[in-house]
Amino acid sequence: MVDAYVRRLLGNNETILFTTRQHWFLLVQEIFLELVLVGVIVFLGLLLLPVSPLFALAFILLIVPLYGLIRDILVFSSQQFLVTNRRVIHVRGVFHKTVMDSSLEKVNDVNMDQPLLGRLFDYGDVRILTASEEGVNVFKFIAKPIKLKTAMLNAKAAMSHQELVSEDYGNGQSSKVSPEIQLKQEVIRMIEELDDLRKKGIISEEEFRQKKAELLKRI
Repeated sequence: MVDAYVRRLLGNNETILFTTRQHWFLLVQEIFLELVLVGVIVFLGLLLLPVSPLFALAFILLIVPLYGLIRDILVFSSQQFLVTNRRVIHVRGVFHKTVMDSSLEKVNDVNMDQPLLGRLFDYGDVRILTASEEGVNVFKFIAKPIKLKTAMLNAKAAMSHQELVSEDYGNGQSSKVSPEIQLKQEVIRMIEELDDLRKKGIISEEEFRQKKAELLKRI
């Protein structure tokens, strides 16, 4: 679900291709201790119910973990990771919003780290290597990291294809095409053919990603 704030960040003709959040495992880690404290204080408060001053003290102490619990839930819910046809966007913050994005044109590579539990529950870390001054953007504990990476690579390939079309036909001329452009066109065509085979079930998702990565290295 994309909120109205994120939609206001989009430029003209910019569309959202994929969106995800951090995995719920991370939220459980953040709020586990707070939930335990809430349970303990409530239990002690019920035991101390006949002693009214101590019961009031338990009620006051309950405010601290409840505040932390609500804060962590709001912070977790406020974070979104999006892939558009132009860039990758990371939005965080409940009231004070922070937006970080990486242009797909500057993305050099995308690395993914997925432990065994991450493969079972579909989470992992995604590292985006860019040509900007920041160099590397790291998304920790992302849900659906494979889909995020695939969406980025597909969007970047589509952008490269559009650039090639503009270079070939922008001036209404296509008589001379450099070897570099021919190579890119051939790679894009082969990726599209592999994608058709994947959609038809002839090759697996893993085989498609492997072959696609091999082809992109040729460019």
